[in-house]
Amino acid sequence: MRNNTNSTLVYSSETGRVKSGTAGNKPASPPSDGIVRLRREVKGRGGGTVIVISGIPRSAPEIKELAGILKKKCGCGGTVKDGVIEIQGDHRDALSTELHARGFTVKLAGG
Repeated sequence: MRNNTNSTLVYSSETGRVKSGTAGNKPASPPSDGIVRLRREVKGRGGGTVIVISGIPRSAPEIKELAGILKKKCGCGGTVKDGVIEIQGDHRDALSTELHARGFTVKLAGG
């Protein structure tokens, strides 16, 4: 095996997976442009439909509180993952109306 000075370590049996640059930190989320996007997803969810709400310009506790309000409004379940709200079921119209009433600029993204 030759030594190449341009190669980077990907895995080591001593430390396991080695990540470069972030040193184990989560990558920063992309900056929000002030537009809240509602995207309908079905793939990888066992056939169930989920509405993914991204781009909310609020802090994590405020996003969690907003998720609770939206879940109650739609009468369904959901979660918050990395600043993104996931609402179970296809409730894009009701979510769009509620977010618009709360002063957000809303776009329907995807299919």
